[in-house]
Amino acid sequence: MARKTESDQVPSAKTQAQLRSLRNHIDKLDVHIIKLVNERASLAGEIGRIKNDHGTEVFSPAREEEVYKNVLEANKGPLDEATIRAIFREIMSGARALQKVLKIAYLGPEYSYSHLAAVERFGQDVEFIRVGSIATVFEEVNRSHVDFGVVPLENSTDGGVSDTLDMFMRLPQLKICAEVRLRIHHNLLANCEQEMIRRVYSKPQALAQCRNWLSKNLPHADVKDVSSTAVAAQLAQQEPGAAAVASRQAAVKYGLRILFSDIEDYPHNETRFAVIGHQECGRTGSDKTALMFRVPHNPGSLVHALEIFKSNKLNLTWIESFPAKMGQQDYMFFVDFEGHIEDPKVKRALTALENESEQLVILGSFPIATVSG
Repeated sequence: MARKTESDQVPSAKTQAQLRSLRNHIDKLDVHIIKLVNERASLAGEIGRIKNDHGTEVFSPAREEEVYKNVLEANKGPLDEATIRAIFREIMSGARALQKVLKIAYLGPEYSYSHLAAVERFGQDVEFIRVGSIATVFEEVNRSHVDFGVVPLENSTDGGVSDTLDMFMRLPQLKICAEVRLRIHHNLLANCEQEMIRRVYSKPQALAQCRNWLSKNLPHADVKDVSSTAVAAQLAQQEPGAAAVASRQAAVKYGLRILFSDIEDYPHNETRFAVIGHQECGRTGSDKTALMFRVPHNPGSLVHALEIFKSNKLNLTWIESFPAKMGQQDYMFFVDFEGHIEDPKVKRALTALENESEQLVILGSFPIATVSG
C-alpha cells in the first residue's frame, strides 16, 4: 500500500474554500433557527399566560402529539423520525418550562428505565424527582408534591407490573394522562473481563428478560436482584468481579464498559409506562381509554363484560387480571382499548359495562404512543 504524503492529508485550497462556504452557510442557518425557536417560545409563553388566566393545565399530551404529527408529516429528511421527535421534544420541554417547571416523580436512581421513559415524555427541562418505589411515585402524585409520575405498566415479555396495578387499586382517583412505549435494550456492563465476572446485578424483570443469555454466557455467576438497573450499575462500579444488566446511558453515567449489547432474549422487548396525574387528557382522534373493573363471581360474568367491547366495535389492546384483595376469588380486570371517553360508542360501552360490574374505575383516556428507543 502506498504511503500517504503530507500533501495528500492536507485539503487543497479549493476544498478548504468549499468547506468555508458550507460552514458559513450553516452558521447563518443556525442563527435563523435560533431566531425561529425563540419566536416559537414567545408564542408558547403567550399561550401559557392565557392558560393561566383560565386555570388550564400546562402539560397537554393531546396538543404535543398534534405537534409531533405535524412536523413528522412535514419532514422530508435526511434526518429520521427519531431525531426530529427528539429535537421537538426538547423545544416543547423548554417552552413548557417558560410557563411552569413541572415536577416529575420516577423510580430512581438516574438512568433507570423509568428515568429514561420520563425524559422521553417530558424532555430535560423539568425537575425530576427520583424516589425509591413505585408506591412512592403514586403517593407523591396523590399528595400533589409533584405534577406527574412515570410508572411501568406492562412489559411485552413479563406482562403487567404488579406494583403499579396494586397502586391503581389503592389510589383509583389518579388518572393515566399519557403513555410512553420504550424499546428496552439490555446490556452487560462491567469493568472486568467476562471470565472474571462472579456476580450479576439487576432489577428482577431485567434479569428475567435476559435469562437465556445469562445462563448460556455466565452460567457460574451469582445473579442478584436489586431495586433498579441503575442501582445495579452503581454496584458493578464499586464491586470487583461484579457486572450489571442495564442501559447504555447507565454505562456512561457510572463509567462502565459495555461488554455485550442487546442481550435481551427477545429482540422486540418493550415496556409501556403510564404518566399518572390528576388531569383529564383531550381527544386527539387516535386515543386509548384505560379502566379497571370487577365482575360478580358467577359463570359467564367476564364473558358478558367483554362482549360489550365487541358489540360496540372497540378494539381491546390490553387485558390483565389481578387479585382484588377483597376475597379469595375476586379479581380486578385491567383493560385498555382504542377510543376516547368522549366518543359516543365508548360512552355507550361504559354505561353497559357499569351495569355488568360490581366496580368500574375509568383510569383515563390518552393519545396512543409510538414505540421509542
